[in-house]
Amino acid sequence: MRILLAEDDTLLGDGLRAGLRQSGFQVDWVRDGAAAERELRAQPYAAAVLDLGLPLMDGLDVLASIRRAGVTLPVLVLTARDTVPDRIRGLDGGADDYVVKPVDLDELAARLRALVRRAHGLPQDVLQAQGVTLDVAARSVSRDGQAVALSTREFDLLQALMLSAGRVLSREQLEQQLYAWGQEVDSNAVEVHVHHLRKKLGTELIQTVRGVGYLLPRDSR
Repeated sequence: MRILLAEDDTLLGDGLRAGLRQSGFQVDWVRDGAAAERELRAQPYAAAVLDLGLPLMDGLDVLASIRRAGVTLPVLVLTARDTVPDRIRGLDGGADDYVVKPVDLDELAARLRALVRRAHGLPQDVLQAQGVTLDVAARSVSRDGQAVALSTREFDLLQALMLSAGRVLSREQLEQQLYAWGQEVDSNAVEVHVHHLRKKLGTELIQTVRGVGYLLPRDSR
């Protein structure tokens, strides 16, 4: 799950990025509001963590700008501004959650998972389709009750397809969700991960839509 982190404090940003990566997120980190606005308009992130006190462009201005542009991804505001009026302005300005620094990394990861879950209309962190169960928080997968070991990329790819069950995702869309900035992507990486998932979870689970991408069908029941 790829997210954007907008935080100008180098020490805090480095810690947040490392902690969120350990929780399974792919993190792109920017250090000013102008860069945050540009990336949120251009990239298909699952969610964003947005500091309010950013240089070049205030976080509330970033939030207002992307909402006017129709960007609907979940945004968690992370800030030292802890007064009630500040929280009200953030939430009324389009934030989906508001966390005051300092923040516990496990809580931050849980809040992000909840935001993404709600954005997809899901009631809990457990995804199910075609006999496969994926626990987002535990990062575990089972097929018909039997645990299946997946690599990090295989898990992330399966999660992306299950979150978009019934909708075709192109190779480019999947790459954008699986890899953060600076990570090397082989030209056939998605195809290789799909091949491994089919071997581990069944050839019928993921369908290839020729010339378009990949589809994980919704359960018929």
